[in-house]
Amino acid sequence: MQLHFLRLTAILLLGIFLAACSITTPPPPAAAPAAADATTVKPPVAVSASATPAPAPTTAPARTIAGGGVELITGEFSYTNDIITVYYVEHAVGLIDLYGFITRDEEWELPVESQVLGPMTIDTAQQRGTFRLALPARPEGVATDVDNDAQQDTGVQVFVISYWPNLYGGPFSEGDDRSYGWPSYLASTTNDPENNDEITGGKLVVWAPDDAQQFPTGFGPDGLLFTADDPTGPIPAGYSVIDLDQQPFAIIRDRETTVTLYEPPDSAIKDYSDLSYTEAFDTMFKKIRAEYAFNGIAGKEPDWDAVYAELAPRVAEAERRRDRRAFFLAILDFTNAFRDGHVGVSSPLEGSLFRDRTTGGYGFAIRELDDGRALVVFVTRDGPADRAGMRVGAELIAFDGTPVNDAISAVEPLGGPFSTDFALRYQQARYLLRAPAGTEVTVTFANPGGPPQTVTLRAIQETDSFRATSIFQPRNPAALPVEFELRSSGVGYIRITDNYDDLHLIITLFERALRTFDDLEVPGVIIDMRQNGGGAPLGLAGFLTDQDIIVGQDEYYSEETGKFEAEGPIDRIFPNQNQYRFDKIVLLVGQACFSACEYESYGFSKVPGMIVVGETPTAGVYAEVSRGQYRLPDDISLQVPTGRTILPDGTPLLEGVGVVPTIRIPRTVETVLAEGDVVLERAEQEIVGR
Repeated sequence: MQLHFLRLTAILLLGIFLAACSITTPPPPAAAPAAADATTVKPPVAVSASATPAPAPTTAPARTIAGGGVELITGEFSYTNDIITVYYVEHAVGLIDLYGFITRDEEWELPVESQVLGPMTIDTAQQRGTFRLALPARPEGVATDVDNDAQQDTGVQVFVISYWPNLYGGPFSEGDDRSYGWPSYLASTTNDPENNDEITGGKLVVWAPDDAQQFPTGFGPDGLLFTADDPTGPIPAGYSVIDLDQQPFAIIRDRETTVTLYEPPDSAIKDYSDLSYTEAFDTMFKKIRAEYAFNGIAGKEPDWDAVYAELAPRVAEAERRRDRRAFFLAILDFTNAFRDGHVGVSSPLEGSLFRDRTTGGYGFAIRELDDGRALVVFVTRDGPADRAGMRVGAELIAFDGTPVNDAISAVEPLGGPFSTDFALRYQQARYLLRAPAGTEVTVTFANPGGPPQTVTLRAIQETDSFRATSIFQPRNPAALPVEFELRSSGVGYIRITDNYDDLHLIITLFERALRTFDDLEVPGVIIDMRQNGGGAPLGLAGFLTDQDIIVGQDEYYSEETGKFEAEGPIDRIFPNQNQYRFDKIVLLVGQACFSACEYESYGFSKVPGMIVVGETPTAGVYAEVSRGQYRLPDDISLQVPTGRTILPDGTPLLEGVGVVPTIRIPRTVETVLAEGDVVLERAEQEIVGR
């Protein structure tokens, strides 16, 4: 799948692809008419960069067959959102057929024969790039009659220059690497995201088979390109670059022509860092209040008026006092007004805040069980709890004189906000036991088989007990994003730990795992998604089913209508060309699976016969975030989702729910104290039957 960006989904993000339907590819372009007498063919018409199309001739002159005009296109681009360098390592620029836009068919699949690629270089430090694209002697796009004269002509081929990276392995967009519709990201045109990515300016490349064709000279009264009211004029044979920013449109015929690629304004980071605290906050607040992805969804939308009334005075006071920490804490509290795990803030000050809240503890950690008890699952050796006689397996009954369940409920943890109650509750239990060194608290507990006892503990500097219940397992920084092994049970095991990496590598490794286990004829395969923080959705489930998996309809706020509107076709996961089948497949899920990991897990869960095993659902954090990136003063970065995916029943996909296990591992004394991986062990039992 190529990066064609009818939408960005990105990140963490972020998903970054347009999922669209297969349709029949249009017929190949018509052949150019042969000259009646080659000796009478006139030389190409030279039109300068500043010239505009002349009125259509009243008599038909002898035709000039295609030749001359633009031969080489060079250019540059800049970007603010670094998703292209995170997800792709093989960059290219492409000459991309615009037939899909001319016909307004977002599901038109780009034919491979029409694609022309050129080299591109990217300076990641400066976030700039350059490219070079040599045009073929004769392109193979779809010829389209766009002159609105009610007569059928041979027509012209229309192209856009666009960023065109590699994903599945081959250099072109074909097979599993499909592309649909028309480019709007890092393209030579500017597009209106508020109006179905209609073209509003920039430059096009047009090839005419002869000089008898015509092309629009303006947008016409409706402001849209390639519609019935466009004025038209003649266009020379061969290649021309059309400058849509001049009125009438200018025809450029220079042999070497420069073209700029544009990052869409909605995808660019919103940079308010040069504003004052109050100006930045007010500007940011107004935009987020309108565009937040889950406005109108019950239980998701903050009380905007109350939030502003509380925080605006704090921001103004921070500005008056020039207090960086106070401003950061106000923005942090703004994010905590949401019930959405995709909302987040980062700052140079966050490290000290985290250390202040987490480096002191009482030397023990707890887990809540399904029956409501709080069980001690870790005790720091020679720490305060250990010296007081607390043992692993003890039940914590009260904390500082309050029943432990009520004490947990009162905690405001860091690391939020959270999209689900279970994720919030888990972190509340962890942060209950964090305190500055020297803090004293009374706790009541009962060791296994022993009576309740109440002791006073003094917090010390220690983090072992905090790490003991982290939802994130320690990870080898040198590990690949996809790893696989043959278990001693004979079961194939695949662990996908990252979708925020080289996407081609992720796909290649995953298919290699499937191919390996298919060759080994394993009795079943386990796909472990429990430790994956998200990134780009890839639809890997397409390797495991020959049926489309319907995902949902993407929606974004429209400034024109003041409502959330559908954008693009229905999102779906397509079957891959290479298919793999196993007698049993088990998917492992958990609350450390976020965002694009959840999209991937959702796709896997829809594969016929899939068994989903986990202690909890996935995190329930799913939205598009690439359009909601902000820079504020003092190097503060803020993220708020702007796009949502809606299921046929009108509810958001995954947000607040996640992928729910079909076999849930209960939280009992035995499971939370088990030394092994009880979730993985249960998955193996489902496959081998023991």
